Amino acid sequence: MGLGYQETLTLPFDMIDVQQELKLPGFLAYCLALSSRQSELLGFGDKEVFEAYGLVWVVTDYEVEISCLPRYQEKITIETEVVAYNKFFCYRSFHIYDERGEVLITILAHLVLIDFETRKVSPLPEELLVLYQIEEDKKVVRTPKYASLERAVEQEREVRYFDLDLNGHVNNSKYLEWMYESLGYDFLLAHQPTYFQLKYLKEVSPEVLVTTKVVQTEASSQHEIWSNGQLKAQGIIKWRRRDDSRN
Repeated sequence: MGLGYQETLTLPFDMIDVQQELKLPGFLAYCLALSSRQSELLGFGDKEVFEAYGLVWVVTDYEVEISCLPRYQEKITIETEVVAYNKFFCYRSFHIYDERGEVLITILAHLVLIDFETRKVSPLPEELLVLYQIEEDKKVVRTPKYASLERAVEQEREVRYFDLDLNGHVNNSKYLEWMYESLGYDFLLAHQPTYFQLKYLKEVSPEVLVTTKVVQTEASSQHEIWSNGQLKAQGIIKWRRRDDSRN
């Protein structure tokens, strides 16, 4: 395994939803920021990578397993490490623990480096990855295939100013937020997620309209996000009713 890093956090008001539980879309962004802090401590943070190579990190996929969502003012520990890499992909895990050491959430993120100007994927610099003390694995982690959506419910929304990140495109946490919002308030009140996977296909630019598409059942929902006639992201979320959960 690679070089690990961890931080503890007492969940504040702004990271909690109406159920007093962790808001997962924003938490994805928080975890990426935490991984960036590890890279900064190793001397190769986002700024250094950009200045040295003109490259920026981009997430292509998430796979997330949820045992229990932590609650308001609960103290959690977030551990992360780079678990594998090959020529183009870097795989980073996150484990979130409660105060008893029980795993609440497990996240696997697939990341690539892209050229900021051309937006093309770049090979990973060897001198960067040796910092994480892990050997190259030439295998590529295969991601699940998504079935085409039929008779999906569609909603249109505008990309807002604060949806954008410093690269000038929609922050990846917003895609999951849009998927949640497409399900409606009553469904979200009555259900908790147990698992989700996300695939990011193309960046969403500012000043455009996006269309969310969803097909949902009691136990799962499948999502697509479109803009300018292009499929931008896909996702699958598995759900359980709150009266079936341990919360």
